[in-house]
Amino acid sequence: MGTAAFVSFRLGVNDGVSVVARNWQRAFEQLGYAVHTVAGDGPVDRTVPGLAIDATDPPTAVDVADAIGDVDVVVVENLCTIPLNLPAARVVAGVLAGRPAVMHHHDPPWQREKWAHVTELPPRDPAWRHVTINELTRREMADRGYDARCIYNGFPVATGGADRTGVRSRLGVDDDTLLLAHPVRAIPRKDIPTAVRLAEQLGGTYWLWGPAEDGYDDELARILGSATCPVVRGTSGESAVDLYGACDAVLFPSTWEGFGNPPVEAAIHRVPCAVGPYPVAEELRAMGLEWYPSDDPEPLRQAIAHPDEDRLERNRRIAVERLSLDAMRDEIAALLAEPGFLDPGRGSTPVQ
Repeated sequence: MGTAAFVSFRLGVNDGVSVVARNWQRAFEQLGYAVHTVAGDGPVDRTVPGLAIDATDPPTAVDVADAIGDVDVVVVENLCTIPLNLPAARVVAGVLAGRPAVMHHHDPPWQREKWAHVTELPPRDPAWRHVTINELTRREMADRGYDARCIYNGFPVATGGADRTGVRSRLGVDDDTLLLAHPVRAIPRKDIPTAVRLAEQLGGTYWLWGPAEDGYDDELARILGSATCPVVRGTSGESAVDLYGACDAVLFPSTWEGFGNPPVEAAIHRVPCAVGPYPVAEELRAMGLEWYPSDDPEPLRQAIAHPDEDRLERNRRIAVERLSLDAMRDEIAALLAEPGFLDPGRGSTPVQ
């Protein structure tokens, strides 16, 4: 049996990177790996405070090496991709030099104007493999001389048995209320104002799942304080089945996403979804997924009032076929089996 360590700024919470990392961990376990997690924040197996986004001091090489241990492969989730803690990225890259590692890239610096000047990320090493979560980033990395492969995010596809009443009761929302979920953390690129405006236009209750981050607290308070629709906030550890089962539609007007998990999850759970014009959404639409516009409430209003069962079923079928945990696991297995990546002498061949 092989061993793997997952490393990031934070893991085990509900941001997009943590969700994807959790699903990758499942895939590794299904392939026979014993997995442990390492991060600066979150409920992880090994905490290294210097890895956290807001760490004042970077970790030492000894801190990182001790936390990772003598595993067969390390998966670095975005920590060596986005410059949220550049000193920590340098330390992690140094510790992993010459070791089998997967650099899992969610959003590299050139995709954000404020970080476009950062050119040292992602780091390079012949022993590593680079994986992107979309084709757009894979192509951009190829233009910069990286040999990367795209492995789309995979999702659990089980549905049924949702505790709609229980979740709504906790939120103080009765069953007749139009509940419009916005499954995001509150940061500028999630376009909270457009989501609130859609909820107002549809006459529904706006349900924001995540907290404010990146100094967005005051702006979020202003937006929600001036909303003319009811607002509810937060989740309580419910499953995706329960959360998506509790809402009537999903709002996702983001201006930028590395992938955008909620529209795919909405497809799996057969919930209509309004999606913004972020670039990677076009890759997902090219698979055949169909959503409603976020700048016009009428198509979503009609979809809620008169569900398009054919579209809902088609979206679910495409998501299950192309974006399931099984599909992602098979891609990861192919990556790990690449000649010259993992050293069989270390006992790292996955159990099939």
